[in-house]
Amino acid sequence: MVNVLIWGRARDLVAPDVAASLALREASRFADVLAGIDPLGSTLVLADAALIDAERDAVQSWLVTGGRARALFLAVAEKTEDADALLARLNFVDDVLPRPVGAARLRHRLDRTLDQIHERRAVQQLDQALARKSQELHELNEIGVALSAERDIQKLLELILRKSREITAADAGSLYLVERGDEKTAADDRLRFKLAQNDSVVVPFEEFTMPLDERSIAGYAALSGQGVNVSDAYNLPAGSPFQVSRAFDEKSGYRTKSMLVVPMRDHRNRVIGCVQLINKKRDAGLVLWPASLVEEMVIPFTSTDIELVTSLASQAAVALENTRLIASIRQLFDSFVRASVTAIEQRDPTTSGHSQRVATLTTGLAELVDQSDEAAWRDVRFTRDQLQEIHYASLLHDFGKVGVREKVLIKGKKLYVGESLLVRQRFAYIKRTLEAEHLRDKLERALAGTASRELLEHLDDEHQRHQDELTRVIDVILRANEPTVLEDDSFRALLSFAERTYLDLDGQPQPYLSGNEVEALSIRRGSLSEKERREIESHVTHTFNFLATIPWTGEFARVPEIAFAHHEKLDGTGYPRRLKAEDIPLQSRMMTISDIYDALVAWDRPYKKAVPVPKALDILHDEAAHGKLDRALLAVFVDSKLFERTLPQRGEAR
Repeated sequence: MVNVLIWGRARDLVAPDVAASLALREASRFADVLAGIDPLGSTLVLADAALIDAERDAVQSWLVTGGRARALFLAVAEKTEDADALLARLNFVDDVLPRPVGAARLRHRLDRTLDQIHERRAVQQLDQALARKSQELHELNEIGVALSAERDIQKLLELILRKSREITAADAGSLYLVERGDEKTAADDRLRFKLAQNDSVVVPFEEFTMPLDERSIAGYAALSGQGVNVSDAYNLPAGSPFQVSRAFDEKSGYRTKSMLVVPMRDHRNRVIGCVQLINKKRDAGLVLWPASLVEEMVIPFTSTDIELVTSLASQAAVALENTRLIASIRQLFDSFVRASVTAIEQRDPTTSGHSQRVATLTTGLAELVDQSDEAAWRDVRFTRDQLQEIHYASLLHDFGKVGVREKVLIKGKKLYVGESLLVRQRFAYIKRTLEAEHLRDKLERALAGTASRELLEHLDDEHQRHQDELTRVIDVILRANEPTVLEDDSFRALLSFAERTYLDLDGQPQPYLSGNEVEALSIRRGSLSEKERREIESHVTHTFNFLATIPWTGEFARVPEIAFAHHEKLDGTGYPRRLKAEDIPLQSRMMTISDIYDALVAWDRPYKKAVPVPKALDILHDEAAHGKLDRALLAVFVDSKLFERTLPQRGEAR
C-alpha cells in the first residue's frame, strides 16, 4: 500500500475528484513532509514546485542521504511550465506532473511507485553491502600490512588475536599453536595454549600444552581444518565430539557463551594453530560484568564473522610463518657471525673477546645517543634493526684479519719467533766457538811448554772480556727486540753488529746480524715495520671486501660501510681511505672510540702492556682534543661510564 502525502494544499495540486476520493494528508513545510513519511512503508509525495524551490537544499540533502528509498518525490507545476526545465533545475525530483493531477495519472503513478521504491531499496541495500565489504576488505588489508610488518613473534601473536576480536566484537579470545611431533604417527602432536585476552575479567595466563585431539574445541578445529561456530558453549549440539571446559568460568565467575574457533593455515595449507573467539557482543565497548549481562548482550557469531576471521587467520598464519622463518634466518646468521668471530680469535688468540666487547660498547653508545634529548642528538634515532646493524658491524669489524699473515698478526716483538730463536742459537754458537778456541789455545801452549801462569791468566782474562762483550751484544739485541722506543745508542750499536763477523762451520765469515735482522731491530717504535704495518692495516679492506660479498637484507645494508670506516679519524689521518669527518658514518665514529678504548685497556698482549682505565680515557680525550675523535660522542661514552660494561668482574679473566 502506498501512502500519498500532499506538500501544499490538495485543492491546488489535484483534481476535485481525487481530493474527494483520497484521504490526503497535507504538509505545509518540509519538516511536516518528513514527519508524514512512513519509514517502513512507501510514500508518494505530491509537492508544489514552488515549495520545493523554497527548501530545495533540505529536500536534496534528505533524498541523497537515503530518502529516495522511502519516498517518491513528484513536483506539481502549471501546465504552461516547461517540465524539462523544471527537472533540470530540480534534478533530485523524480518527475513533474501538470496541475491539477487527475485520478488516472495519479493511479498510474501509484502503480509504479511501489516498484520504484522497492528497486531503490534493493539498490541501497546492495550499496550498503558493497560498502561493508569494501570496509571489511580495507580493514583486512590494513591488518595484513600490520601483520607483515611485525617481526616480534610474541607481539605478532597478540596482534593476531586482538585484531580478530576487534573485527568480530569478541569480548575474549585465545590463541593456540600446533607443535608437531613424529610426522609419521602424529602421536606426539600437541596444542600449545599460547595467549589469552579478555576485556571483562583478568586472565591469570600461563602457557601449557595439551594433546592435539578432538576432545577440545580447538583441537577439533585444528584436526578437521574447519571453523567451529557455537552459539552456546554450555549447550553444545547433540553428538558434538568436543567439550568446552568450564574451569576458567568457575574460577573467575565469567560466562562463556558464543564461540568461534578458526584454524590458521600456512602457505602449504597446513594448520599451524587456531584462533578462538569468545562472546560476540552487541556493542563492542561493553564490559560483560557481572556475568548476568552475557545472556542479554552476547549474540552468536555470524557467517560474516567466519569469513573475516578465516581470511585474517590465513594472513596471520603466513605472517607467523614468515616471522618464524626470518627469526630462524637471523638466528642462523647470528651463529655465522659468532663463528666468524671465533675464526678471528683463533687466528689471534691474544685479542680474544675484543670483537664482543667492541660490539657491547658501540651498541651501548648508540642506544645512549638514541635516548638522549641533548641538542646534538635530538634528531638522531636508531631503529631496532639499525642497532642490530651496528652490532653486526662491530662484531665483524676485524674479520679481515683472516687475510693477514698469522706471523704478522701475532707479532709481539720486532723479530719473528723463528728469527729470534735463530739469533739466540747463533750467539750461543759464537760463545761456544770462542770457548773452544780459548781452551785449544791454552792446551797448545801447555803442550809446547810456553804456558806460564801469567800467560794463562792473561788468556783467561781476554776470553772473559770477549764473553762479556758477547753478553752485552746479546743484551742490546734483546732490548732492541722489545716493541719499545729504540734509543739512538742502541740503533748505532745494531749497525756496528752487522760489521762484526764470526766463522761458521765451513770456516766462512758471517755477520753477527744479517741485514734483515738489523732492519727489523731498528724499528723505532712498536714491533712492526712499515710494510708489516700496511699489511695489518689492510685488514680493514679485507673486512669490507668480505662483508660486501654477503647479500645483506635492506635493514643491514650498511654493515660493510660501517665496519670499513672504524679506523678513520676525523682529521683525515686514519686509514685506509683517509676520510674526513663529514664522510665518516656516525656509527663508525662510535666504533672507533670503542675499538681504541678496548685496545688500550685489554689485558697484556705480547706487544703492549694493559693501560689503566683513567689513562686510557686521558688518551681518548687527547685524541679528541687533536680533532681525531668525536668530542660529543666521547662525552657520552665517558659521562655515562659506558666503559664499565666491559670491565672484568672480580676474579674474571679478560
